[in-house]
Amino acid sequence: MVNKRSSPWLPLFQERCVALVVWLAVGLVTTLFLWLVSEIVLQGIGVVSWEFILSAPQNAGRDGGIGPMLVATALIVGVCLGVSVPLGLGTAIVLAEYTNENRRLSQWVRRSLDVLAGVPSIVFGLFGHAFFCLFLGLGFSLLSGGMTLACMVLPLLIRSTEESLRAIPREYRLSAAALGLSRWTTVTRLLIPLALPGFAAGLILGVGRAMAETAALLFTSGYVDRFPTSLLDSGRALSVHIWDLAMNVPGGNSHAYASALVLVGLLFAINLTSSFIADQWKKHALT
Repeated sequence: MVNKRSSPWLPLFQERCVALVVWLAVGLVTTLFLWLVSEIVLQGIGVVSWEFILSAPQNAGRDGGIGPMLVATALIVGVCLGVSVPLGLGTAIVLAEYTNENRRLSQWVRRSLDVLAGVPSIVFGLFGHAFFCLFLGLGFSLLSGGMTLACMVLPLLIRSTEESLRAIPREYRLSAAALGLSRWTTVTRLLIPLALPGFAAGLILGVGRAMAETAALLFTSGYVDRFPTSLLDSGRALSVHIWDLAMNVPGGNSHAYASALVLVGLLFAINLTSSFIADQWKKHALT
């Protein structure tokens, strides 16, 4: 029986086919992204100004600006991060460093987090309305909206941070133990700085989801378009304002595109700032 040797050019051909498919996928995603951003910029750049950013809306949003929505969005995101970051980081450390990966309890916790990460935002909104607004008596408020978004962000933040911690080679932990470092010192001074890229990625995705959320905030933070004076006030987030202008206000498309342009700009700024802070903290912690 004759053994047929494969052609020498076959592996190279397969490699080039895979590379072509990858580059086509990258090109498709980039094209869609540029098309979306260019459409928002072209439609909204003529409306954006300092007066638009700082002033209150008028005539149901057809005139005026988005000042109250920016304040409400900042407060909601601040509450969300204030609740989710310490809880998410602490839970990820416990799951990755202080529990056995194969134990039934830790497995159920991870499965529960994976299920929660895929729950529709409208379900979180109904939960937030029932628990924070009614049961805790917070009513329609920025505090209720922020804590509801924290519940949405936590699964993604915990899982990304945990996987980053588990990806660190075991030799780092053994070396730290050989040097006489306590487990807590190893976690805080060595493992957390090394896991910062994963934590920053989860944080950026969480902030992006929180700032772009609409359905959950309709049931928790409210709908009014005035400047909030405290966290217990109701307020309209920027994403809710965009939805209202696009769906319920005839002639509000130009201001909807302008508001969307401001929101995209804020997301870009937050992404760049988070990445820069994570890199600087990692360099400082490891020196």
